[in-house]
Amino acid sequence: MTRTFIDLSITLDPDVITDPPFMRPSIAYQTHDQTVAELQTFFPGVTAEQVPGGLGFAASETLTLSTHNGTHLDAPWHYHPTMNGGERAITIDEVPLEWCFQPGVKLDMRHFPDGHVVTADEMAAALNAAGHTLRPLDIVLINTAAGAALGQVDFLAKGCGIGYEATLYLTSRGVRVTGTDAWSWDAPFGHTAKRIEETGDTSLIWEGHKAGRDIGYCHMEKLTNLDRLPCNGFMVSCFPAKIKNGSAGWTRAVAILND
Repeated sequence: MTRTFIDLSITLDPDVITDPPFMRPSIAYQTHDQTVAELQTFFPGVTAEQVPGGLGFAASETLTLSTHNGTHLDAPWHYHPTMNGGERAITIDEVPLEWCFQPGVKLDMRHFPDGHVVTADEMAAALNAAGHTLRPLDIVLINTAAGAALGQVDFLAKGCGIGYEATLYLTSRGVRVTGTDAWSWDAPFGHTAKRIEETGDTSLIWEGHKAGRDIGYCHMEKLTNLDRLPCNGFMVSCFPAKIKNGSAGWTRAVAILND
C-alpha cells in the first residue's frame, strides 16, 4: 500500500499576509558562522574553522510570534473559560491526542460569499453533498473562498464563517476537531461588524468559537490545499505543539490518503 501526504499547513513567513499587522510574526535568522559565541559557551576557545566542516557551528532561528500565527489548533480555553456547560475549559496541552488523528471529511463551501455565516441546515446539506455521514471524532475541514486568497491583501476578509448552530450541529454529533482555510472559524470580523451595526446583536461576535461553551471542541485555522482533497477517504494528523496552559498550538496538519 502506498500513501499520499498532502500538507495542509501554511508556511510561517512574515512577508506573506496571513494575519493583521499587530500580530504578524518575525523571524531572526543566524547562519552557521553567526553562532560561534553559542558554540563557545560549550567549547571555550573553539573557532568556527575548528568545527568539523570548518564553516561554523549551527544555523538557528529566533521567532517572535503568537500561538495563533500560522496553521494552529485552538483549544477550548481560547474561546471561553468553561466548556460543556460549566467545566473548566481544557488548554492545548490537555487536548486528547486521539482527537488529532482521525478520518477527515472536506466540505466545499467556496460558493458562499465572503462573510456568509453557515447555518446548521447548510452544514447538513454540505455533508449530504459530500456523501458523508458523520461519525464521532471525524475531523471536518471547511474549504472556503479564503483558500485561494492566501497571502493577498484581502485574505483576512475572505471566506465564509461557521455559525453557532452549524458548529453545534457538528459537535453534538461527536466532532471534536474542525478546520478552515480562512483566518478564522467565524466570519471575517469586518462583515460581522456590519451586521452588529445593523442589528445591535453582539452575540454575533465569534458565535462559532463561543459554541465551545456548550460543547468543548478544537478548530484549526489557516489551513491550505483543501482544494486538493477528496470529500472523504483520508486521515488527518494535526497534533499541536504542547504549550503549558496554552490557548492554541502550532500544528503541521497533514492529510494522508491511501492510494
